[in-house]
Amino acid sequence: MPKYLDLFAGAGGLSEGFIRAGFEPIAHVEMDVAASYSLKTRMAYHWLKRNNKLNIYTQYLNGEISREEFYEKIPKPILNSVLNYEISEETLPAIFSEIDAMLNGKHLDLIVGGPPCQAYSLAGRSRSESKMIGDKRSYLYKLYAEFLRRYEPEYFVFENVVGLLSAKDEDGTLHFENMRKLFKDYGYSTEFRTLNASDYGVLQNRKRIILIGKRGGHEGFYPEIPIIENKHKAGELFCDLPAIKAGEGVITPVPTKPYSGKYLYKSGIKEYDLEPVTFHQARPHTEQDLEIYRIVVETWNKKKERIAYTDLPERLRTHNNTKCFLDRFKVVAGNLPYTQTVVAHICRDGHYYIHPDIKQNRSLTPREAARIQTFPDNYYFESVTGKPSRTLAYKQIGNAVPVCLAYSVAKALRNFWTL
Repeated sequence: MPKYLDLFAGAGGLSEGFIRAGFEPIAHVEMDVAASYSLKTRMAYHWLKRNNKLNIYTQYLNGEISREEFYEKIPKPILNSVLNYEISEETLPAIFSEIDAMLNGKHLDLIVGGPPCQAYSLAGRSRSESKMIGDKRSYLYKLYAEFLRRYEPEYFVFENVVGLLSAKDEDGTLHFENMRKLFKDYGYSTEFRTLNASDYGVLQNRKRIILIGKRGGHEGFYPEIPIIENKHKAGELFCDLPAIKAGEGVITPVPTKPYSGKYLYKSGIKEYDLEPVTFHQARPHTEQDLEIYRIVVETWNKKKERIAYTDLPERLRTHNNTKCFLDRFKVVAGNLPYTQTVVAHICRDGHYYIHPDIKQNRSLTPREAARIQTFPDNYYFESVTGKPSRTLAYKQIGNAVPVCLAYSVAKALRNFWTL
């Protein structure tokens, strides 16, 4: 089984896809504390599943045992394979030391991961063209390259936003080309594609750069990643979830409704009918927001039109900067084959992710957002303290790589190359 290291791992969307494709994680490195706990819990889940002990996981989700008690039942090496570090020049020696111990002389076949993408995001740069210049996050690829130098994997997979292609360094040169040059200096040929998750089993419009590196001088090694024909509509993502209104629902497991569709099984989101889900809890909303939501959903249902902020009744427009808020309120249209891109901003408010059912009249729950990102329903999103946090769950989900996109890339790697 090919062994890999996941850098800037987040809550583990990329890793989940690689595990599903038959890769073995040696370690994950992630700076966010809550996301690190999510990774630990997921690694615990996989260990329990391999050892036919998933009843312990169920006890934990049901609140019968605390996180601390749950972790006591898991072998320490499993939990310790998640390294909660900010990757920097100062922390590299400590991170290398821990990974070396985990490898214990074994060779690493693959490194995956993508540094935080906010510095490259087109949305961020449109507000401030010079924002990326001097942002230390935009140079994290140099630290990524240090892992390539030390472990010399045969391949690496580098994921990021499409804004990376047009980002410029301080001297005006293209950041992406400078990055590829460094990887070449470190002994790696690189090829890349712009992939849309909607072509790979994800009901979401989400374009990402997937750069693949191969050790040595090579050409034409980017694997064929078959496009998956989509015959489904986004509404299927929510059809078996209990109907709830704003402020309703619970974090703890609740059974789903009977489901006779195919997508939720095909995508790996759902394992069996009536399978319980966690984090199906809606945030509360003000009366004003609820009124706006009703208008937005009604306009879509009747006219199939999106509504601009300036089209709202004047009494509902409370922001002077109408240009900034023009596209602020958006329904996740259940009758389209894909949704809008889920991003981390969903943790601040849900205005861009309004539920298509006007009777429920609310923004999406974390579980609904997780389904858009193709996380399995049994995936649990942790907090810092152990007390569940809806906000931190939204943030982790929005920052993630969709699991089915990761799986498509990982499966193509396994099929195309001999590791």
